[in-house]
Amino acid sequence: MKSAVIVFPGSNCDRDLAVAFEAVSGAKPEMVWHRETELPEGLDLIGVPGGFSYGDYLRSGAMAARSPIMQAVAQAASRGTHVLGICNGFQVLTEAGLLPGALMRNAGIHFVCRSVALTVENSQSAFTSGYEAGQTINIPVAHHDGNYFADPQTLDRLEGEGRVAFRYAEAVNGSARNIAGILNEGGNVLGMMPHPERAIEKTHGSTDGRRMFEGLTEGLLARA
Repeated sequence: MKSAVIVFPGSNCDRDLAVAFEAVSGAKPEMVWHRETELPEGLDLIGVPGGFSYGDYLRSGAMAARSPIMQAVAQAASRGTHVLGICNGFQVLTEAGLLPGALMRNAGIHFVCRSVALTVENSQSAFTSGYEAGQTINIPVAHHDGNYFADPQTLDRLEGEGRVAFRYAEAVNGSARNIAGILNEGGNVLGMMPHPERAIEKTHGSTDGRRMFEGLTEGLLARA
């Protein structure tokens, strides 16, 4: 599996995501600086990592979404390349228009950093094929602007089309309908607020995130 991780100024989870990609797939990902205008050829997976791109100035993810490389990411996604945006990466994907809705300040106005229980809502995507629908998994969160918001019509469409990938088992940050992760219409772009790359080894306290990367790797290799 050939993968890449986008690096923005202020990113602090790009290395974590790269380590997760390599640990599961056995192939080291390309690290692509945000000022680049082209992606490496033949990518199966693009990771948009968590962190604080551009220091979260203006609005979380807004400046990174306008980086030159994001045009190439959008073009790759339109061709069917899989794109995974985690935490700040989720914010970037919504700001870039690859996913609907927006991520707002947590309802409690506090930074939330702890392991949370998620319910797997859709196990039919490449990202979630390693889980069973209805399964409860534990993944860490670390965010201040993780409150997912969309208008009622958009939320109804996401629900009706099976595009809610993960839901918080209990209220965490005020997200509409406790949504923790959503898919695009094609199912090849996932944005999620929790950090699966921080749950791939027993020393992390949970390996529930590893199964996401394993299922994703298996699925993408089967397509190759």
